[in-house]
Amino acid sequence: MALVACGAIAQPAADAVARHGWAVDVHPLPPLLHNRPERIAGEVERMVGELRSRYDRVAVGYADCGTYGALDAVCDRLGVERLPGLHCYDLFAGPPTVESLTTDEPGTYLLTDFLVRSFSRTVIHELGLDRHPELRDDYFRHYTRVVWLVQTSDPAEQAELRTLAHEAAERIGLPLEVRHTGAGGLDRALADLLAERA
Repeated sequence: MALVACGAIAQPAADAVARHGWAVDVHPLPPLLHNRPERIAGEVERMVGELRSRYDRVAVGYADCGTYGALDAVCDRLGVERLPGLHCYDLFAGPPTVESLTTDEPGTYLLTDFLVRSFSRTVIHELGLDRHPELRDDYFRHYTRVVWLVQTSDPAEQAELRTLAHEAAERIGLPLEVRHTGAGGLDRALADLLAERA
């Protein structure tokens, strides 16, 4: 089986595959597609088409991810399933937790382990803040906090990422909160996805 995965969750998905011994090959798409979500559905369709002749089954390792239903339309047309949820935060923390975080404080900017690691590239560079720091308020004026949803359970990795998470929050001038979610939510979602046609 092939899993066409969002680049932002491809490594955690591959880790889950290895942990559980699933017969799945993970094929990532570029994580920077999240900055252009209108391209996600088309890129998923292209890769599913490329992989279909090589695998007995292809599934999609994306939530909706800002496609506003366009990805679901592609999945329906191609007869493939995708991961549940509106975005990867739902996969890690669960929809009720994400809804609570954003309802309690609507100006919540969420980070995953991937986004903490790649913040300089995927946010600072891609938004041009490294070249035009004066744009910070234009992008982040309405945010009030950063919440890092911690997936890793490795203490050394947590320590390294904590430093990067604090740096990320400081770069956009917001306080940091840390919530430990673990990787279980993604594992369960993948297990359900793999079982849909078992």
